[in-house]
Amino acid sequence: MSQILSMLQLQQQLNDNTNGISWEAGVTKNGKPIDWNRCIYLECSELVESYPWKHWKNIDAKADIDNIKIEVVDIWHFLLSEILRVNSITQKLTPEELSVRICYANNFGLLQSNTKEIDEDYFKQIKCIEDFIKSIFRNEDMTSIVEKYFKVVIQSGLNLETLYKLYIGKNILNRFRQDNGYSDGSYIKMWNGVEDNVVMKEILDNNPVISPEELYDALDIAYKAI
Repeated sequence: MSQILSMLQLQQQLNDNTNGISWEAGVTKNGKPIDWNRCIYLECSELVESYPWKHWKNIDAKADIDNIKIEVVDIWHFLLSEILRVNSITQKLTPEELSVRICYANNFGLLQSNTKEIDEDYFKQIKCIEDFIKSIFRNEDMTSIVEKYFKVVIQSGLNLETLYKLYIGKNILNRFRQDNGYSDGSYIKMWNGVEDNVVMKEILDNNPVISPEELYDALDIAYKAI
């Protein structure tokens, strides 16, 4: 529960800093509408693109496992944001109470198990992703949506520990992006031919106990070197 709580708090802080303290009303500090559900299903499309689903192209290709995990974490950022938004206008639970509610998901126990290799039944996995997308379009209750998301997490070779680790990494990267011109378009996303997501993951893999502040500094060093 502490990891779920920490991610909720970090997402709240990131949204407050990026979009303004009243972002839950659906508008940024610059007056631009926010649609977290659109963010979610468009990220899901990028997740599907990480699988070799096309019957006419690269038919023997393998799934991009590293990118699958990154995309799943990106979706989590937006889903957490939607959870926080809905809670702010309905139940108005405290962050602690909200984290407990998320942990009530039927398959949360599986999320605490050891990670498993991604199955090569790619089309079964894509269907699971599509079921999650459908739950968004059907406006299902948040518990049902979270449970379907956790299925996607588990099939993607992640568990709570690795989801948390990658979430922290992407949260810091998002903060770094905002500090370096992401909102005005001046930020450079490709670093010497490699996307910043990949650089961030390599830093995490090479430094398992790195702190958020140290990760930010490492990203800054790498960015200045491009």
